[in-house]
Amino acid sequence: MASDGGIGTGGGGGDTVSGDKAKLVDGKAIAPASAPRKVKRAIEAGNQIAKGKDYCLGGGHRRWRSRCYDCSGTVSYVLGKYGARVLDAPLPSGSFRSWGKKGKGKWMTVYYDSGHMFIKIAGLRLDTSQTAGKGPGWSKNVRAGFANVPRSSARHWRGL
Repeated sequence: MASDGGIGTGGGGGDTVSGDKAKLVDGKAIAPASAPRKVKRAIEAGNQIAKGKDYCLGGGHRRWRSRCYDCSGTVSYVLGKYGARVLDAPLPSGSFRSWGKKGKGKWMTVYYDSGHMFIKIAGLRLDTSQTAGKGPGWSKNVRAGFANVPRSSARHWRGL
């Protein structure tokens, strides 16, 4: 595993960084070595679709793998079958209002409002807007309008 902020190979299926925050390298997220396996899988899944898939409304709603993803399709993908495995089927954005527990999670938090949603995983945001290029992408920045979201607009999966 990594030490001193370097990148190393961890047991999560790829490179890891030391500490408890993911690192952004060439548009891909590198998971922290200390993260739980579900978090590492979610990051790996996000990397599979980050800047490799286009944005389209309804993308990722019918099946896990899609040629394009919208915001809820992106979040569903990283939480689903190819990611953290905490969703049984892709969800549209409105369904996330009753998913998980209210409040911020330690490792992963889903943020939503009436028109958009994204997920923050180990300190990085996976979103379909306000990121470089088109389609889903990782960012270090907090999305405008979501800087001080109410607790009711944030949800997490149990201890994650």
